[in-house]
Amino acid sequence: MFSEENKQANVAIAPLVYLVDDDEDFREEMVAGLSRLGLNTHGFHSAEALYRAYAVKPSQIIVLDIDLKDEDGLSIAAHLRSSQSVGIIMATDREAIEDRVAGLQKGADVCLAKPIDIRELAATVFALNNRVSRYRKVPPAPPAPQWTLEEGGWTLTDGLGHRLRLTVSEQRLLACLFRERGNTVGRSVLVEAMGKDVHDFDYAQLDTIVSRLRRRAKKANMLPPLHAIRGLGFTFSD
Repeated sequence: MFSEENKQANVAIAPLVYLVDDDEDFREEMVAGLSRLGLNTHGFHSAEALYRAYAVKPSQIIVLDIDLKDEDGLSIAAHLRSSQSVGIIMATDREAIEDRVAGLQKGADVCLAKPIDIRELAATVFALNNRVSRYRKVPPAPPAPQWTLEEGGWTLTDGLGHRLRLTVSEQRLLACLFRERGNTVGRSVLVEAMGKDVHDFDYAQLDTIVSRLRRRAKKANMLPPLHAIRGLGFTFSD
């Protein structure tokens, strides 16, 4: 039996499990049992229901009955195995060894004969997830933007191929922020950098310039790290 310590440890690493069986009593019993043993498990009565859920949120493990009414488990396994790294457990009440062999040939990782002990099924799910997770592809992290001012400071670039031609006010403001990269620059310093009189300048216009710059950058598929520091000023920090 799973101990309380094991169940608590497994919760943190528990895979998402989809169980497909059109026998409602068996399905509910297995879902409830796996959930008690720390597995995030959802039950479905048909291939169609499985496909809808899987399209929204793919699971790590699928437990399939061979004999489904709309599409049998062998066909589902073959379909999922063609393009997915999901772990597949086939459940069957067929006694012939040929049926279990067919399940493995169609893409199942494990074939279990019904009736299935819930402890055996849970242990199989955890073991299979540990094995297949080693081969799941982790998408590479997207490259980080490298922000620079080019063409004499008149063009903001992110190093990812995006460029934004700046207005006079934007160029002067960013040039000042780039000189103090990572530090907070006071509003009055930015106003002076734009060639304005700090005593005769509507500071709300500074927020307008920054907001317009952000909007124009967004249209150019850029998200510059230009942040307002409440009560102090602005900063440009990667």
